Amino acid sequence: MRKFESVDGQMLIGGVRATEIVKKYGTPVYVTDEDAVRSNYRAVFNAFDKRMPARINYACKANTNLAILRILEQEGSCIDAVSIGEVEACLRAGFTPDRIMYTGVNVSTAELKAVAARRVPINIDSFSELERLAMIDPSLPISFRVNPEVGAGHHEKVVTGARSTKFGIPKDRIVEAYAEAVQLGFRPSGLHCHIGAGVQVADPFVKATEVLVSIMQSIEKELGLRLDFVDIGGGIGIPYHPEDHAMDLDALAEGVTSLIKNGTSAKRIVVEPGRYIIADSTVLLTTVVDVKETPDKNFAGVDAGMNTLVRPAFYGSFHHVAVANKFDRPAEATYDVVGPICESGDHLAKERALPRVEEGDVICVYDAGAYGFSMASNYNMRPFPREVLVHKGTVNLIRERETIEDLMRNQRIPSRLML
Repeated sequence: MRKFESVDGQMLIGGVRATEIVKKYGTPVYVTDEDAVRSNYRAVFNAFDKRMPARINYACKANTNLAILRILEQEGSCIDAVSIGEVEACLRAGFTPDRIMYTGVNVSTAELKAVAARRVPINIDSFSELERLAMIDPSLPISFRVNPEVGAGHHEKVVTGARSTKFGIPKDRIVEAYAEAVQLGFRPSGLHCHIGAGVQVADPFVKATEVLVSIMQSIEKELGLRLDFVDIGGGIGIPYHPEDHAMDLDALAEGVTSLIKNGTSAKRIVVEPGRYIIADSTVLLTTVVDVKETPDKNFAGVDAGMNTLVRPAFYGSFHHVAVANKFDRPAEATYDVVGPICESGDHLAKERALPRVEEGDVICVYDAGAYGFSMASNYNMRPFPREVLVHKGTVNLIRERETIEDLMRNQRIPSRLML
């Protein structure tokens, strides 16, 4: 969890007072510190690249804001995309097709055609996808996603590498998949897996890499096929709780690269962090609009809810919160921070010790950059919020707030209902 500076009891984000951002842009508003994005990218790239040639495919499903994609393009990042929409966003942000890897699941033929038309390499998830792509364009660069039967993650809903999940080709059929690909005219270049999200220890990644190395050895022995890269996927977690420790990137990188270098002829490792790069670079600022005391709880009612940040309601996720305009004051009471959505599960934080909260105070929700805006919704007909980027004391608007009119623009009432 990032540490923030304060001046006169006011929280600073990238050298700017949170209250100044709120005064200019209103709330709710997502605020990203550009320097934090760049620093996080460099940390993960350097940890792996100093051990063997590395490619970082930013998992853009975490956050697809075009300004953030531009920052990462400038840093030399590549992309892990899971939809044609993400592919198109990354192309518009300046990424060339060869710097994007498309890894879909249950991909329609229409989407396969769209990705292939843009000459984006495809990471194949099933035999069906392989056979349909062969009819579209067998010259396209491909790799395969295997289910390694090694799963991990912060919640059961984000575990992707377990045997029972929908992702990847079963481990016992993956060599068969490469053989069929060669027969269909493809030249597969790599092997990929993804174990889950929010993993805080290196061991599951090491176990999954052992599986990948064993598979690559079988592919080379049985098919005579040498693959160029090993992709260990993403899922590197961050410390959401103040007392949590960050992932030891050097230990992780050493554990997996030593296996790849000693056990395969692969020339490159690919890693797909999303959360690690973007989560702690961004906070959500929201205004207290109502304070309610009940016999059981104190509620700090704010103007952001599960429509703005769904992770606490969806996964039971923890996000640290602070009162940005009372940043240096001691805690005086315990509050649930709750939103305006008509659901009892609409909470951002539960049982948090905070300074005495008043209407007009600004609550800062930490670590909101990953799966914050990207999982937001219009539930209860509430528009998406603004996003701003701070950089060394300057603030830029990078997404305008939606309007009510935006929500209704694409709806149509049949003429017979107007009679």
